[in-house]
Amino acid sequence: MEPTWFSWLFGAAYFSAIVVFAVVVIMTRRPVGVSLAWLVLLVALPVAGFVLYILFGSPRLGARRLKRMHSLYPGYAQWYHHLSRIVSVNKAASQPVSRHNAIFSLAEKSSIPLLPGNHLKLFSEYGKIIDQLLLDIENARHSLVLEFYIWEPTGRAKEVAEAVISASCRGVDCVVVLDNVGSRGFLNGLWARRFRVEGVSVTASMSVGPLGMLVERIDIRNHRKILVVDDRIAWTGSFNLVDPSLFKQDAQVGQWIDAMVRIEGVAAHVLGAIVQWDKALETGAEHPSFNREYEYPSQKDQARKGACLHVLPSGPDVDREMLHQILLTAIYESEEELLISTPYFVPDDALLTALKSAAMRGVDVQVLVPERNDSRMVHHASRSYYQELLQAGVRIQQFRGGLLHTKCVLVDRKTALFGTVNLDMRSVWLNYEVTMIIYDSVFGEAIFDVLHSYMNGAEEVNIKVWVKRPFRLKLLENTMQLLSPLL
Repeated sequence: MEPTWFSWLFGAAYFSAIVVFAVVVIMTRRPVGVSLAWLVLLVALPVAGFVLYILFGSPRLGARRLKRMHSLYPGYAQWYHHLSRIVSVNKAASQPVSRHNAIFSLAEKSSIPLLPGNHLKLFSEYGKIIDQLLLDIENARHSLVLEFYIWEPTGRAKEVAEAVISASCRGVDCVVVLDNVGSRGFLNGLWARRFRVEGVSVTASMSVGPLGMLVERIDIRNHRKILVVDDRIAWTGSFNLVDPSLFKQDAQVGQWIDAMVRIEGVAAHVLGAIVQWDKALETGAEHPSFNREYEYPSQKDQARKGACLHVLPSGPDVDREMLHQILLTAIYESEEELLISTPYFVPDDALLTALKSAAMRGVDVQVLVPERNDSRMVHHASRSYYQELLQAGVRIQQFRGGLLHTKCVLVDRKTALFGTVNLDMRSVWLNYEVTMIIYDSVFGEAIFDVLHSYMNGAEEVNIKVWVKRPFRLKLLENTMQLLSPLL
């Protein structure tokens, strides 16, 4: 009798656990595909499904981070009020020259106001990126702020590390924030210890210990790439601090191809404030930007014509729907041409429908992706979407010159969404990212030239050939698509 009672007890506990977790999944109000995927996983893998959901199922930041985040709000409100006041002084500069009013109107509801008068320069060659980064670091006089997903200090990326130490030794206040997973080797090795000895502040972002994983989600990553010099010059884009000739060569995908934008203007101050926010979220330290008023450039500098832009930080500590809505708006508002570059292409149903709709109403929609990818699962899941996109008229270009890592959405060569966001659900809904929404036709043409150069090294997917690929590949790709809501 005892085994029978034990079996009944175990069965009741198991059934209760399924019901509880199912209710939690349903009430979390995710996209339908994500919720269904989790429900199937919980039923199909009874024990493992529960464990996976506890570890990866919800964007939990943990009690300590949430407490620190709420403590930062009053200072942020004052900072936002001051920033809004100073950037609105020049009303003419505050109105972007762009016909994409829907994108602009939606971005105006984000957490940072429109920033006028920024001077932008696009870099797409690794050597030139490093050369100018080093020059800016060497010219730093007061402060140096860096935040990157990956820092692998080998090759020329080692030169950047040495330059930061030199800056600290000459009295520059240096702050470094690195993702705990992407930069694990740096943070756990000699470089982090050497930085701290030399006076450089080093913070591991999104660290979770063995016990912490019970109350915090362990796979939320800080995917931002930001460098700010003296609160007036900033860099952001897709480039991690690595040497492409040495980085992940065993993956056999070729060198990583990236682009970065160098910014002079008030946007540099905002990007620096984002890094300091991420540091305060981890350490509980005060946010330096909230304790002083930003000194806006002189009237003469304000008069210099520059680009208007929005800085859009995204992640689990802000309105996560904003980025998704802006991506959808950019696609729907395109009139003539829509160019997208992304290394990881796993769209949700809404983005997929928007892309097909744009192509079917006559917009020249082109999606640039790498031919080979360092993630096999993403590679196959991505390809499962090709056929319906091709049938709708979307052109898919597979870059053959390495792992195309540049992340950009260019709308009619007038408005660019440029930064760290991949067109997959992990970037859009989960990770810490940053996007520059740039309303400037000159920058749009510069981005177009870079994307066009990628197209010259790409092969367009032919739908007649594509539909004839082997059944085993179609089965594998469609199977991986079932997991795409969880990627």
